[in-house]
Amino acid sequence: MPIEAKILDALFFLLFLFILYLCIYVGRIIAIDYGKKRTGLAVTDEQQRIATPLDTVPTASLVSYLVSYMSREPVEAMVIGWPVQLDGTPSETQKQYVEPAIRQLRKIFPDIRLETMDERFTSKMAFQSMIDGGLRKKDRRDKGTIDRVSAVILLQSYLIRQQMEAERTAAQSENRTAASASFLI
Repeated sequence: MPIEAKILDALFFLLFLFILYLCIYVGRIIAIDYGKKRTGLAVTDEQQRIATPLDTVPTASLVSYLVSYMSREPVEAMVIGWPVQLDGTPSETQKQYVEPAIRQLRKIFPDIRLETMDERFTSKMAFQSMIDGGLRKKDRRDKGTIDRVSAVILLQSYLIRQQMEAERTAAQSENRTAASASFLI
């Protein structure tokens, strides 16, 4: 086999590996539990399967933290907690803090998908999960820990919702295919 053919084969193989890498590797998703003073952050792995705590930052430093993080890690989307009342109406926190933050994030990161997720009860669930996990009382008093765990719960809920939507779409597609096939018979 001539050397040119070997080089061409090697280049095609490298191109195949690169395309395979792009298909498997996707950016992370960041969850933001936005607060007046502190903001809890969580992040997925590259395959967007597992949510883990990332950090708690002063809210005033959130944008600079995200800019720095996104310069090191590819991020595909951000999910921000959407604070609503028990009856589903907008809360004061939503109007006064979260909506302006969303506008700012969309302006600074126009290429990053930003979605909201109902955050009702995430702080209570975070606190209970810390108790269930055996975290000492002293450590449970750390509000930063509660914010990070709340962000993880928010992100895990988002991932579950995404998976359920994908399964529903696949089932609908399957039903349409089956209906088309039965029509042809």
